[in-house]
Amino acid sequence: MIRTAERLHTVEEYYFSKKMREVRGLIAEGRPIINMGIGSPDLAPSPQIIEAIQNAVIEDNAHQYQSYQGIPELRSAIADFYRIKFKVVVDAQTEILPLMGSKEGIMHISMAFLNEGDEVLIPNPGYPTYSSVTKLVGAIPKYYNLQANNDWFPDLAALEEQDLSKIKIMWVNYPHMPTGASASESQFAALITFARRNDILLVNDNPYSFILNDNPISILSVEGSYDVALELNSLSKTFSMAGWRVGMVLGSADHINAVLKVKSNMDSGMFYGIQKGAVSALKSKQEWFDQLDMIYASRRQLIFELADILNCTYDVNTVGMFVWAKLPPGSGSAESFIDKVLYDKNIFITPGTIFGSNGEGYLRFSLCVTQEKIKEAIDRF
Repeated sequence: MIRTAERLHTVEEYYFSKKMREVRGLIAEGRPIINMGIGSPDLAPSPQIIEAIQNAVIEDNAHQYQSYQGIPELRSAIADFYRIKFKVVVDAQTEILPLMGSKEGIMHISMAFLNEGDEVLIPNPGYPTYSSVTKLVGAIPKYYNLQANNDWFPDLAALEEQDLSKIKIMWVNYPHMPTGASASESQFAALITFARRNDILLVNDNPYSFILNDNPISILSVEGSYDVALELNSLSKTFSMAGWRVGMVLGSADHINAVLKVKSNMDSGMFYGIQKGAVSALKSKQEWFDQLDMIYASRRQLIFELADILNCTYDVNTVGMFVWAKLPPGSGSAESFIDKVLYDKNIFITPGTIFGSNGEGYLRFSLCVTQEKIKEAIDRF
């Protein structure tokens, strides 16, 4: 039998990949499963976006290989979007790299900057891909605590008491998934100062800025950020384009060129029609964002009702497309709780533990569920 690479022993199959097989099996048995677990938008992109990709596929060069750096029109649209929405000026030619989803950017950045044995600061709780990619490239995850009593922001003073000499990258994610916590400009500035003082590349993963958030902020708005920071962003959540796989990384020309060296050896460019659709999305008027918030706000209010029925507590001021809720004392582990709900009520909810040990005792509800389905879930209790 052909032996697999040693790196595969450092990671497990992604939780949702495994769990959704179980859920699909229950559906195949005829169970009426309501999926409140995954943050995959159920809404469609705007008609303008659909029209843009439809028109693009009949253009002469639509089916040829595309530039690794994306078409100039897409990079310009990203630059305009950041200037208008974040008040951040980015050079469209040298400081932007379109990606096939921001998830691939996590791998590209890690491959570009990490050597075997380097250490990486990873939030707990946080997106599991930060950890798995770190392990796959032979680096070492070092988890830093995020806790409710500090508004899910790292204790930088406590971090500086540790040996940071081998730390190469620090992953941050604000607005934060799974908790929905936001970071202020002063907190971003503190992170930049921390990264500069300790010679760390700071990467902010920023796909949730425009979901139920009145104050979207980019870490690149902080003075001096380009020296030590990159920012990932995505069209998946904001424009309901998760399956299109369109993301971006922004930062200094030197940092972007390093990532490009990896990316240009791993794909042959994004499909032209998808890029044209992305351009249309980035030019969306404010009405799109307002409509999106109206839908998600209505859903969130119903999720709050469901959380109340379960005697969970939650912060009504968080942002993004999830509700992070704390189980009442005596509920048992988060995973045993959600399995009981899955099999007794045919409702799938994400246990907080998949995001790290600090997620124990928490549930994450997705807002990517229709109001009717959420009301049905409430009725089941």
